[in-house]
Amino acid sequence: MAEGGGRRRAYIGSFTAAGGPGIVTATVSPDTGALKTLGALKGVPDPSYLALSADREVLYAVSETAEGAVAAYRVTGERPEPAGPPVPVDGNGPTHLAVHAGHVLTANYGSGSVTVVPLRVDGALKAAPSAVLRHTGAGPHTPRQQGPHAHQVQPDPSGRWIVTVDLGTDSVRVCTLTDGTLAVHREIALRPGSGPRHLAFHPGGRHAYVLNELTPTLTVCRWDAEEGLLRPLSETRVLAGPPAGNAYPSGVVASPDGRFVWTATRGEDVLSTFAVEGDELRLVGTVFCGGDWPRALAESGGYLYVANERSGEVTWFAVDPDTGLPRYEGSIEVPAASCVVFG
Repeated sequence: MAEGGGRRRAYIGSFTAAGGPGIVTATVSPDTGALKTLGALKGVPDPSYLALSADREVLYAVSETAEGAVAAYRVTGERPEPAGPPVPVDGNGPTHLAVHAGHVLTANYGSGSVTVVPLRVDGALKAAPSAVLRHTGAGPHTPRQQGPHAHQVQPDPSGRWIVTVDLGTDSVRVCTLTDGTLAVHREIALRPGSGPRHLAFHPGGRHAYVLNELTPTLTVCRWDAEEGLLRPLSETRVLAGPPAGNAYPSGVVASPDGRFVWTATRGEDVLSTFAVEGDELRLVGTVFCGGDWPRALAESGGYLYVANERSGEVTWFAVDPDTGLPRYEGSIEVPAASCVVFG
């Protein structure tokens, strides 16, 4: 999605129920990483998470509402255009989605399920889901773990497996996707009460990092793509010391060169930088996220981008090539910002 002068596009999700503008489109400067707002689209209520097709021509958005839906937009022109009506996902509160093998998959936090919606050849959504995988289980944390809460769904780097992260059951499920149906291949238990939220794979494909929301930690895991096996190795705190108040990690990203891992933590409102040292992570340091309540974190073109939900802006940071530590560069206003993806 290059624009004149080598510029690219960024798409920013937001919570319309909290005053967000919907889906915001922005240009991205290749020289400075700076964002510049082009406009907003209000086609879907609470488009809290977005994902692009492999060819970057179609943008998909969840509608994080009790009814739950997913919508598709063509982004080959000046502004996103609907590619058909939204499709109900038969799940409550879809909070994450991924595109894989001709399907869109949504992680439905409220109902603790994962929905599969087939795609047409042109990238538009078919009229109904082909399957809904319902998680079961609970955890010791009251009230956050009284039942399953699927928080993320994504393919592994090999493309052979679908991985779902469930905050309510303290587990990660490794699934197969066959003929539009998800089936659990293996469920990996994490420490009770940890509350796993998101997972990021190392670009080398042999490690994964699970960010835990209820205890501000990262679980370092070995990943075996042949067996579809995630093996927890250790757990590392994302903060240098005890939090001053509530601390809820939200986003985790591995650098494209595999040298660093970054996390965002709400409440403390910091970004943490880790150096990757084989099977271990070493905390390098933390910096202020530039706003309040960093809900999501993304990397693009050597810059880090943070969607600060409560203060209503997206901030960006240059990354020190030696230490991996982010340096604040700028921001744009996006009320109730929730995620950023890049075309």
